[in-house]
Amino acid sequence: MTPGLSGLTLGAPSGQIMAKSIVITGVTRGIGRSITEEFHRLGHKVIGCGRTPEQLVELEIQLEGLHDFSVVDVASEDAVRAWAERIIPEHGPPDLLINNAGVINRNADLIEVPSIEFDIVIDVNIKGTANIIRHFVPAMIEKESGVIVNFSSGWGRSVAAKVAPYCASKWAIEGISKSLAMELPEGMACVPLSPGAVNTEMLQSCFGESANDCIKPDDFAKVAAPFILDLGPQHNGESLSVTT
Repeated sequence: MTPGLSGLTLGAPSGQIMAKSIVITGVTRGIGRSITEEFHRLGHKVIGCGRTPEQLVELEIQLEGLHDFSVVDVASEDAVRAWAERIIPEHGPPDLLINNAGVINRNADLIEVPSIEFDIVIDVNIKGTANIIRHFVPAMIEKESGVIVNFSSGWGRSVAAKVAPYCASKWAIEGISKSLAMELPEGMACVPLSPGAVNTEMLQSCFGESANDCIKPDDFAKVAAPFILDLGPQHNGESLSVTT
């Protein structure tokens, strides 16, 4: 665990909304890192996690120690429980909970994907999302406030060859999100959100060099962060996409 935000009050310029408390998983690279940096630039408080200590320390230094980053494997319920038990008393229920952490299988026909690789995709993408929801959302429900964003994919609404485990995991995210949306009290929202094609390591693993034609994470974040911040109860249960 790196130094956090305990006791820090973030203001907002006149005429703008007050800073939000944002819990986000998978902040060390790709989309997670870029939107964390953009939330920082916009003056919001980020409470993030990742699995690589060195990258978390680097991010902490880059963002001037103004946020709270922890080493957490979202696939481990014990790790998520311990994280939530520290974060919620210290920072309160999040205004915005973003399940971003995810992995993809190496391109292969389903019959050739080893069971251990299939399990990792399911454990991180589905069980990891459920673990975060299980341990953070009750406090949000008690407050009757907050938005949950579960990153989905175009492959959570369609399919492609060679990535069946990933497609399965993102179809599950759509279902989990829509079911949770029906269970939330009025005033809250859960949204499955597709980021579209963003040039990350994950996209490069399946698209190859053609991933270079897609939007870069930093440019994506400048559009996605404000889009996410504007989500509210009126969007509950909707399958949305970031349009870049």
